[in-house]
Amino acid sequence: MTELPDFLPALPEIVLALSGLLLLLYGAVRSDAPFRFIGYTTVLVLLAVQVMEMTIEPGGRFTFSGLFISDRYAVFMKSLVLLGSALAVLLSLDYHDQEKQERIEYPILILFATLGMMMMISASSLLSLYVGLELQSLCLYVLASIQRDTLRSTEAGLKYFILGALSSGLLLYGVSLIYGFTGSTEFSQLAKILSTANLQVPMGVIIGLVFVMAGLAFKVSAVPFHMWTPDVYEGAPTPITAFFAVAPKIAAIALLLRVLVGPLGGLVEEWQQVVVVVSLASMVLGNFAALNQTNIKRLMAYSSIGHTGYVLVGLAAGTAAGVHGVLIYITVYLFMVVGTFAVILCMRQHDRMVENIEDLAGLSKTHPMIALAMAIFMFSMAGIPPLAGFFGKLYVFLAAIESDLYALAIVGILTSVVGAFYYLRIVKIMYFDESHEPLDKWIGHDIAAILVGTGTFTLFFFIYPEPILLAATAAVASLFSG
Repeated sequence: MTELPDFLPALPEIVLALSGLLLLLYGAVRSDAPFRFIGYTTVLVLLAVQVMEMTIEPGGRFTFSGLFISDRYAVFMKSLVLLGSALAVLLSLDYHDQEKQERIEYPILILFATLGMMMMISASSLLSLYVGLELQSLCLYVLASIQRDTLRSTEAGLKYFILGALSSGLLLYGVSLIYGFTGSTEFSQLAKILSTANLQVPMGVIIGLVFVMAGLAFKVSAVPFHMWTPDVYEGAPTPITAFFAVAPKIAAIALLLRVLVGPLGGLVEEWQQVVVVVSLASMVLGNFAALNQTNIKRLMAYSSIGHTGYVLVGLAAGTAAGVHGVLIYITVYLFMVVGTFAVILCMRQHDRMVENIEDLAGLSKTHPMIALAMAIFMFSMAGIPPLAGFFGKLYVFLAAIESDLYALAIVGILTSVVGAFYYLRIVKIMYFDESHEPLDKWIGHDIAAILVGTGTFTLFFFIYPEPILLAATAAVASLFSG
């Protein structure tokens, strides 16, 4: 008789899947189902699952024949993904009320996309990695083009789908090469095989590694696989752009860390040089391309490419300190980006969304608190102390210096100066330029609450960072001990 798998490590994922199915059934049966009810229920489900993640003792437990692992690293990353998804749903409620586009499938698709991300983070095999990645991607393709009557949204979804399918093909080809030359897809077995002393690693494994990294680089929008990012960020509805900017990016970074540090940790000399080149290219292109942007969503797209480069600085170090810096960076990044998109959602004139940076002119006079929040986020993204963004960059640059990657750290610091120009330009426009047409006075309650929460975290992170630092340290120890 076949023994049943241990369901406890995957209980949060099971609850999330069942909740998504129940909400989908409710929405199908009740054609007049209120959008806000389903939205708030989705947020409650995400927060309840996060509480479950934090209360179930992980302890590096495997289940489903070794395809799924629950450890402290997974709990840390899943908590960020769940929080990012919940905030993205909250951001969308007032937006959909204003735009009269209350589609109940929107929060449900976010639920299923989050389920795919959680499976990615807990993957302990190349097979479960791919299944989780595809579940996430299929939901994201639909979300990008959810405004079917808008040309920009449809174009964004189509571009994302075509390029996403290409990246999935690259990833799957790399997986097949690694399996073909090692005979295993399980991370623990691959780690043993590839870290064996005096082993001449087959060239096929190296080629497979490159393809896997190319597929994952697309998901984190790293150069040269960034081409989808500006068009999708601009074309997708703003709350969905906010979702794309945080949860899927964090999940992809989590997956990249687990794959490179775990099963492919024995090939650190091979993949380190690839990560260094991609990091350099992302920092340079992302920050310089953002200089000439007039649309704030496109600017955030290029900014996210630059931030991906900074994250990869920590990964390129290939050490526990580097990964620790990455975890701190993406935690801070989550709050900065969600807060910035909350401000972008307040940009309305004559009851319609506007996206030009010049539309922020005079914001400090008409909406002083929103301007203050935006200034906090911009200063933090520029890495100005003592705001939270400074500490994210500090940790990854220190890790690079400790690993003798001086050129990478120097380029990172110089491109941060370039980035400071376009971030501070937004502050200058808000506080010193005259407004020709002020923004509407409207601001939703959910957006106001998010602005207060994210702004407070970003401003006062330096006072009491210990809980996040300790959680990140435990997550890193779990990742490297596995």
